[in-house]
Amino acid sequence: MPRHSDERTENRRQEIINACRKLYKTMGFRDITLKEISTATSLSRPSIYNYFETKEEIFLAIMQQEYEAWVADLTAITTAHETLTHGEFSSLLAHSLENRPDLLKLMSMNHFDMEENSRLERLVEFKRAYGSSLSAVDAMLQKFFPSFTERQRQDFIYTFFPFIFGIYPYAVVSERQRDAITQAGLDFKYLSVYEITYNGILRLLEE
Repeated sequence: MPRHSDERTENRRQEIINACRKLYKTMGFRDITLKEISTATSLSRPSIYNYFETKEEIFLAIMQQEYEAWVADLTAITTAHETLTHGEFSSLLAHSLENRPDLLKLMSMNHFDMEENSRLERLVEFKRAYGSSLSAVDAMLQKFFPSFTERQRQDFIYTFFPFIFGIYPYAVVSERQRDAITQAGLDFKYLSVYEITYNGILRLLEE
């Protein structure tokens, strides 16, 4: 009985997460409410509180899953290759983020508010997934650049992660934002997620 109960709980949690993901494709974070989410599921709004206390907890769960998927991608890269040049490493790591637009979009949000409005146990689960991504990148650096010292790897990680938090706003621009940029007379260069990430990683490695 407990096993079936756990499966039911997890299925319902995932249904809520999936509904929120779908809404986030066409709506902004501020516009999505627990009422909107419940309408997109088979659960009532009060029932959602059995699984998530706040909207922020749902988004935190989405981001946790995105980090877990990214870690799986990074681990696959590490396993599949014995050696990589700076360019090859930069390309593969850039593609891994290019394939995770939802992660980049969520990274560009206000993490402070999201984390402050989530229960400690939910935040701990998220931090474990985030920590795994740090460890996965560090493992890649150790394997492909064995001459890097611990300090060099640390410097890379503590520059790379803050850097990727700002990729999405530069690579994904709405029509309204394009109009504003044009009217403001800005000489803005439109680059893809891959181009921004590849160039950034390559510069970090060369430094």
